[in-house]
Amino acid sequence: MTTPASAVAAARGLDAARRAWRGLERILEWLQAPALLAARAYVAWVFFLSGLQSLRAWPATLWLYQNCFHVALLPPVVAAVIGTAGEVLLPPLLALGLFGRFGALGLLVVNAVALLSYLHALQPAAIMFHFIWGILLLLVALWGPGAWSVDAWRARRRRA
Repeated sequence: MTTPASAVAAARGLDAARRAWRGLERILEWLQAPALLAARAYVAWVFFLSGLQSLRAWPATLWLYQNCFHVALLPPVVAAVIGTAGEVLLPPLLALGLFGRFGALGLLVVNAVALLSYLHALQPAAIMFHFIWGILLLLVALWGPGAWSVDAWRARRRRA
């Protein structure tokens, strides 16, 4: 049987739990913008470095596309140019959050094509990295680049 004192104590405990949960939600919502920025910056950095390496060693890049990375429906040279262009041009958009969803979707395609093109040659750890990058890119594509992005800044300026 519940006494009035125990009912009051339970209600206070429940109220304290609700306040604590609301506080935690506020903290998590505040962390969304820096978390999305960190995800965008990390994935952008990985792909940009890969694109720079492809440019630095262009003959080796062409050789890899001709002999190892078989991209369906595209001649190797075209695939090398498109893949390298995507790795160099899309990461700055993603990192800045400028047309952030476009950059995320573009790199998601680059990531998927890369993974499918040389899945046969990758170790499980490398495959897992591609999945991680894909998940991070999918999050940005679905929810947008976040409050700390050029897209959000432009949206705030349009509303003002």
